[in-house]
Amino acid sequence: MVLLAGCSAAPSPAPSPPPTSAAPVADNAAWAITNPGAEHAIEGFADRVSVTPGEPVRLFVSTTATTWTATAFRLGGDARRIWMSPPQAGGPQPPPTVQKPTNTVVAPWAPSLTVDTTGWPPGDYLFRLDSPVGQRYVPLTLRTPSNAGRLVIVNAVTTWQAYNRWGGYSLYKGPDGKRTDRARAVTFDRPYELGMAGAGQFLQFELGAVRVAERAGIPLGYATDVDLHADPHLLDGARGMVTLGHDEYWSTAMRAAATTARDQGVNLGFLGGNEVDRHIRFDSTPLGPDRLEINYKSFGEDPDSRTDPPEATQDWRLPPDPRPESVLVGNTYKCFPGRAPLVAVDPSNWLLTGIVHDRQALPGVVGIEYSGVDLSAPTPHPLEVLFHSPVVCGTTHQHDFADAVYYTAPSGAGVFESGTQDWVCGMDPYCTGPAQAGHVAPILDSVTTRLFQAFAAGPAGLAHPARPNLAALGITAGTHTARAPDVD
Repeated sequence: MVLLAGCSAAPSPAPSPPPTSAAPVADNAAWAITNPGAEHAIEGFADRVSVTPGEPVRLFVSTTATTWTATAFRLGGDARRIWMSPPQAGGPQPPPTVQKPTNTVVAPWAPSLTVDTTGWPPGDYLFRLDSPVGQRYVPLTLRTPSNAGRLVIVNAVTTWQAYNRWGGYSLYKGPDGKRTDRARAVTFDRPYELGMAGAGQFLQFELGAVRVAERAGIPLGYATDVDLHADPHLLDGARGMVTLGHDEYWSTAMRAAATTARDQGVNLGFLGGNEVDRHIRFDSTPLGPDRLEINYKSFGEDPDSRTDPPEATQDWRLPPDPRPESVLVGNTYKCFPGRAPLVAVDPSNWLLTGIVHDRQALPGVVGIEYSGVDLSAPTPHPLEVLFHSPVVCGTTHQHDFADAVYYTAPSGAGVFESGTQDWVCGMDPYCTGPAQAGHVAPILDSVTTRLFQAFAAGPAGLAHPARPNLAALGITAGTHTARAPDVD
């Protein structure tokens, strides 16, 4: 529920001149921002969070410079320059407006450039905006037209937007830093803030996992969680779905789509330790459907509590209609903050064998949010704990455990939840988080590659049924119940 130290984009040699054609060009370092410039020197957003190849996307750009260019980079196993614009005339756009009573910040800008994505391969993209006064990113997902037979990577753009403070308001705080003045609805009709380099949380919580997935030699699909909300057939025929390092904000339709997929044999992977925690709903904006993300964090304050109670946006686990996340992910979100080594307890498990030994500790991987088995909440069975890591909740000061778990569903689907927000950062050699011991990234890369490959092969629970070990670890009803207050 909190954004930590970010990931460095990559080693940062001076950028090389980008191409002017659509032919992909290998460019594994020059996509990085080397001159961020001052706040608002240049920034922008797109009118779509995702498009299928061939669909146009409009960029809205504001800058204090007189000229700028946009270069599209596809990121993953390799970084590729796909396209570059000719120089564009620059200038400042109007200041943001704040819509009351929800404190929704909108950038009331005119479109600057329409980009044709014909011929672009599906994947995760960053437009880099370049000007003499600075650089900034604009993210875009090129969605796979069909995910049949694929492991689908889902970018958690709703969580990126929830934490976005551009214009002064996020779903957590207002300009005064207080929760009482926070936004109750945020829109994609604005840039991501300077602290996110314009890229949302992609660099910190997602890029490391995308790199590993693209090097795993498996068929991949790409989508955002907004697409999961909008299209109940997004996962039809898919082998698996993986959400990455911080996938906290879920709508009813998102949860229903993932649950239906699991019950049809689609494997699910959750690599963030805090999934399906916040309940959201969507509305449209002048730029299109599902661009307004609504989250009151309170049943009574939300107007839908009186008109459509199931869609009121208190946390999923809270009354009057508690629907704990554990039903889907296997774990329960426990605490922010907490930091500890990740401790292996089941080295003979198919995911870990030959990679870790019993009680091996991987420094710095648990945190800063974590989750664990809590049998006071509804929990799927059979469930197997792979990592069982002692940690102290920094809010309650209670001794606790973070758990990485794997369960198998009656459909044969396998479901994995990492139990820690920094699993992805730990597997990324460029991430500047605490898991910097040289051996951590190769271990997590190997475990995650094995997970991705098994999930891409079909229902993992048929080949690898979970072996219950809760009793052997002393996990019983009445243990693992510590939960931190909702402070962020």
